[in-house]
Amino acid sequence: MGKAIGMVEYKTVSAGVTAADAMVKTAQVDIMEAQTVCPGKYIAVISGDLSAVNAAVETAKVQYGRHLINSFVLGNPHASIFPAIYGATEVEGVAALGILETYDASSIIVAADVAAKTAVVTLMELRIARGMCGKSYLMLTGEVAAVEAAIEKAKREIGADGMYLDSTVIANPDGKIWQAVL
Repeated sequence: MGKAIGMVEYKTVSAGVTAADAMVKTAQVDIMEAQTVCPGKYIAVISGDLSAVNAAVETAKVQYGRHLINSFVLGNPHASIFPAIYGATEVEGVAALGILETYDASSIIVAADVAAKTAVVTLMELRIARGMCGKSYLMLTGEVAAVEAAIEKAKREIGADGMYLDSTVIANPDGKIWQAVL
């Protein structure tokens, strides 16, 4: 089985920490990130073989479902997700700016994966619930048609779960906007 990532997002810190503990005890997975995010939610992101990540996330969902907000498992996640999460993306040749917002933390990572696999775009930033009252957003750039296609596909993907909040594509943002967001 291939490399995968998975995430669980909980309404309470106690449920989140307990679920994260259960995940690492269930299968051979590594914790990439486990922490409290606004407003007192708890997220745990794990990685490992696809079967192990599936088993670990399923355990958390079944055993601690009462406080679960959302979860996902991505087999073969797009490599550009990780630099965007950690603010390490090198952005060159900006054109259009796409922004997509979600009500939760886990949907934004799924949206970013879908967007990056849909068109030739650069994921600039993934803001995962920190300082956003639990909401999250992504910013990406590329040619106008590519950004529009990526945002539209991501919007449809996460809209099915009701976690889509808003999005926009700015065809040619002013230089002052680029300075502010880069």
